[in-house]
Amino acid sequence: MKPIATALVACTLTATLYGETVRELTTPEVFKTASGETISYRIYLPKSIPAGKKLPLVLFLHGAGERGNDNSSQLKHGVMPLIKFCTSTNAPAIILAPQCPNDMQWVNVPWSEKSHTMPAEPSQPMKLALALLREKMKTLPVDSARVYVTGLSMGGYGTWDAIQREPALFAAAMPVCGGGDTACAPAIKHIPIWVFHGEQDGAVPVERSRDMFKALQACGSKAQYREYPGAGHDVWSSTYDDPAVLAWFFAQRLKPSPR
Repeated sequence: MKPIATALVACTLTATLYGETVRELTTPEVFKTASGETISYRIYLPKSIPAGKKLPLVLFLHGAGERGNDNSSQLKHGVMPLIKFCTSTNAPAIILAPQCPNDMQWVNVPWSEKSHTMPAEPSQPMKLALALLREKMKTLPVDSARVYVTGLSMGGYGTWDAIQREPALFAAAMPVCGGGDTACAPAIKHIPIWVFHGEQDGAVPVERSRDMFKALQACGSKAQYREYPGAGHDVWSSTYDDPAVLAWFFAQRLKPSPR
């Protein structure tokens, strides 16, 4: 299996908001199931939540280079732009960023292949990430009509996998340079999805996003697709730094899945 991007290993986390780094803005936690399985995660919560107010929640799935057990590297890409957007627009949200352990994946499929069939069972990290999400929906003031998922590279695959497994849960999805199972398109056609990929991606074939978009179009989805001309694998910076993209994301509301 090809590595997604060796350059992703370093993690400085120096971007700041009002002088605070993304590490300081988030809290490290460990989720543990009744059977003893665990996954580390970071959570961002607004400093004050008015009584009775329900907040949107974003499940953020990092890329392969941010795997590990430091419960920090997963913050390198994407999380700070989400926090900055919510702060600058005075639209508070909860951001949940679990960390996939080394030598594991959000989806147990090869990244370099041009297609895959969704595994019958989720990977261990995905199973725990979804269990963590549901636990937070029960214990925090989450607006169940505004639960979102996004991720990049390995996390782009995870984003597709999450909505394919839980098509009635998510209000919107933004998979960045990932790939899903085209046969699952009918089950997720009701979900607002915006797909992103670089034309010259050397790690994840651009056909993965193109094919998913075509499959969604074929079954009547209103999904959107942005392909960055001449761009390689890193298109997440351009995507998460675009306020129009994030405004669209947070504007979506849960729609009923087709019967």
